[in-house]
Amino acid sequence: MYKTIGVLAHVDAGKTTFCEQLLYHTAAIKKRGRVDHQDTYLDNHTIERQRGITIFAEQGRFEFNNTMYTLIDTPGHVDFAPEMERAVQVMDAAILIVSAVDGIEGHTETVWQLLKKHQIPTFIFINKTDREGANLHEVMEAITRDLTQNALLFNHKIDTTVKEWVAERDEALMELYFANQLEDTECIQALRKLIEKQQAVICMAGSALKDEGVIEFFQWLDQFTFSNYDSTSDFQGKVFKIRHDGQQRLTFLKALSGTMKVRDEFTFGEVVEKITEIRLYNGSHFVTVQQVNAGDIFAVKGLSTPEIGDVIGSEQQSITFEMIPTLQAKVLYNGSLHMKEVTRIFRELEAEEPSLHVVWSEQFQEISVHVMGVIQLEVLTEVVKERFDINVLFGRPQILYKETICEKTVGYGHFEPLKHYAEVHLQLTPNPRGQGITFMNVCHADHLSVGHQRVIEQHLFEQEHHGLLTGFPVTDIEVTLLTGRAHNQYTAGGDFREATWRALRQGLEQVENRLLEPYYRFKMKATNDHIGRMMSDIQKANGTFEAPILTEQTVIITGRAPVATFMDYSTHFAAYTNGKGALSMQFDGYDFCHNEEQVIEQIGYNKNADHIYTSSSVFLAKGKGYSVPWQEAKQAMHCDVE
Repeated sequence: MYKTIGVLAHVDAGKTTFCEQLLYHTAAIKKRGRVDHQDTYLDNHTIERQRGITIFAEQGRFEFNNTMYTLIDTPGHVDFAPEMERAVQVMDAAILIVSAVDGIEGHTETVWQLLKKHQIPTFIFINKTDREGANLHEVMEAITRDLTQNALLFNHKIDTTVKEWVAERDEALMELYFANQLEDTECIQALRKLIEKQQAVICMAGSALKDEGVIEFFQWLDQFTFSNYDSTSDFQGKVFKIRHDGQQRLTFLKALSGTMKVRDEFTFGEVVEKITEIRLYNGSHFVTVQQVNAGDIFAVKGLSTPEIGDVIGSEQQSITFEMIPTLQAKVLYNGSLHMKEVTRIFRELEAEEPSLHVVWSEQFQEISVHVMGVIQLEVLTEVVKERFDINVLFGRPQILYKETICEKTVGYGHFEPLKHYAEVHLQLTPNPRGQGITFMNVCHADHLSVGHQRVIEQHLFEQEHHGLLTGFPVTDIEVTLLTGRAHNQYTAGGDFREATWRALRQGLEQVENRLLEPYYRFKMKATNDHIGRMMSDIQKANGTFEAPILTEQTVIITGRAPVATFMDYSTHFAAYTNGKGALSMQFDGYDFCHNEEQVIEQIGYNKNADHIYTSSSVFLAKGKGYSVPWQEAKQAMHCDVE
């Protein structure tokens, strides 16, 4: 049996120390490391040890009670949340570490919601019970109130309290309980089913640093969890991590079904790739094997096409992630390398961290990256220096804006310089917020071949497209291909790209465009005396909030606010609540920008000077191409227009 267990927490809750103890007790390591000694097993990167935080999701591997376990230690800092989220995709169960001193913290709730969304059975280890200020009763109250009503404080045994708790959730067991006939084994089986359905969350307490309660916790987790993978069917494997070993790429997978062997071949589109090596990792160490089975976690060499989130052996499309950067920063480099080579370096990093979304501007010869925060930029600087021996800095992070339209329109694009020809008509319709760009096709094959129709769709999705207001990407638009035209002799590669992009741009020109900005969904908790300050700050930040929830001593306020005005608020909140308040913030999608005119003026984008995009069309007369401005393009089209 194979089980993949993830360990997650708010930063500094003791997650890595917990992993060290568990790996030691299961004989995966011979010596326990400490974060403050910079010698922990899974935080094996120099940068992690120097900073004392987990940055990369790394795995340990051990056998326990005839089960092969992979233990994944995930980052706890919000700047590295995308790395944590990708690891969640391959977990069979999760251990959430909560500090008995600090309780439920901001990122704890974010992690919990992510585990809940992916239906990962979760266990909670309440850590640091040896510390001054630890209050197990208060933490359990907070878990029940803020995370789940299904939390059960489990004292390492099936006692009367546990039996009563389980019996309350099953009528048949209730009868046995009242008859004093409910056996421990029946109780364990019932708990296993409840845990699997996320209807029970087992909570146990201890101290990872003092090695109190860790192995006992895991022994019960081993009893309460199970996995069922089919090794007899065709192979399917989910890509959840990419690394580079020297010059070669390592693709990390979770085998969902079947088996994989060295020399197996897989087809990606028209590309056929062969598995040349399979590795089983334990920290930075590995062994090579000839075969892996369903349920296992491993790395392979030989694959260069699949991206993180892809499922090999399946038509399933890549999943979308929730931990999305809301900031963008320019790469500042003054060395001797050509910027194209620097871009290649960042593309390699992007394969490992897709949320970077590296953008190269040919016009300005600039590279920009998407990031979660300034700590991530500091780490990126160190990674680039260590791995590639070049020095880079980053500009001040800027908000990632987007643009959309407010009404339906049709855009027309024609591209016909000498010996080239393509025409495209696209209907643009506003999509619901957060839907992104979607595509529909009502073009008849009599007007345009199916092959050309697919090329148009491909060009729509091959990159993000600049908006008219700021040059930031357009989003939340349904694009419908109405019709188009090709020439049997003169339509060449790239012609439909030109016509498609011009049609999109021409459509944008005809309607009102609006600027969108990212928003946080926040939840803040503090003592009642701070309620006035909290509500006032939210209003000043152009946020909105729901009716405050008041108790005798505390107030909880939830709401939404722009990232631009709220991204640094946690520091102020911690200051005026003396560190005793709790603030969680989650990305909550895009909405209309609260200071649209100011941002547009500040960015100063000139839509007519964008050399990549133009709304004009090109037509041919007397053997020479000439430009037709967007206002006149509709009348000049060759196809019938709507």
